[in-house]
Amino acid sequence: MLKKSLILAATATVALATAAEARDQIRIVGSSTVFPFSTTVAEQFGKTSSFKTPVVESTGSGGGLKLFCEGVGPDHPDITNASRRIKQSEVDRCAKNGVNDVIEVKIGYDGIVMGNSKKAKGMTLSLRDVFLALAKDVPSETDGKLMPNPYKTWKDVNPALPAAKIEVLGPPPTSGTRDAFAELALEGGCKSFDWIKALKKSDKTMYKSVCHTIREDGAYVEAGENDNLIVQKLDANPNALGVFGFSFLDQNADTIQGSKVDGVEPTFEAISDGSYPVSRSLFFYVKKDHVGVIPGIQEFIAEFTSDKAWGEDGYLSDKGLIPMPDDERSQWQTRATGLQNLSM
Repeated sequence: MLKKSLILAATATVALATAAEARDQIRIVGSSTVFPFSTTVAEQFGKTSSFKTPVVESTGSGGGLKLFCEGVGPDHPDITNASRRIKQSEVDRCAKNGVNDVIEVKIGYDGIVMGNSKKAKGMTLSLRDVFLALAKDVPSETDGKLMPNPYKTWKDVNPALPAAKIEVLGPPPTSGTRDAFAELALEGGCKSFDWIKALKKSDKTMYKSVCHTIREDGAYVEAGENDNLIVQKLDANPNALGVFGFSFLDQNADTIQGSKVDGVEPTFEAISDGSYPVSRSLFFYVKKDHVGVIPGIQEFIAEFTSDKAWGEDGYLSDKGLIPMPDDERSQWQTRATGLQNLSM
């Protein structure tokens, strides 16, 4: 194991020795939710610094972390965006491939919206409604035992809802939005059933399987990593709902409306104060070995974590980012600009 680590370290050193010659532009991959924020900072950075504008790709959180963790050197990304926190399994994969020093930067908050076209009536859903509509298996009304999801319309789920076909366009399993939606919305409704909630202590694997597994019979349609595409499809199909980040609602408020969840509308204020139940933290991760080798990484971090970017009145709030409170933002700014290693 030690020998393999030494070989990886030596390989990384050789790769990095030629990195500056091989690439003089920061390469960023990852979350489609963080993509518009990262792109905005990249464009601003390119205009106001002596460095080239970073290249930003939308690959999904899981896809970005996979690419990020493949190795050190100019052939691998410098930064990956994520709409969820990195998993221990991903940290382990990074370490296995010689990516040992990773800087974690939390950038703010975002809400996950279930929205539809303004051509249709807005929806008011509970987390329980969302679970019953989209989970693969649900409790039977007769004996409470799990059964394959039989519900075809929203009215089947809840008599107060319209008799419209359940059709939800959402991100694929590689997406951090999908992960967070399963954890916050599906699980939030799942644990409203006491006996399932009790499984979390007695059989955690079973609990997660029931609460996080989305049905595959056509009611949930994987629409790719591009949230803008989901928004466009909703405008073309007023009968469907979509799952996407708040920033995409914010930027398309003329055509799309957000559903109320547990009586709360997905607004900037409701996500900021925590009253909207489907909200999450956003991050990016930096390969520390690339700092000082690929030009501009430390300066890019400084731009992203500046008050003019991620502050309350920063240019990212105009794009829909929900800023952290001042104290929390200050703590993350210190960690980020100090290139502090990730701590799980």
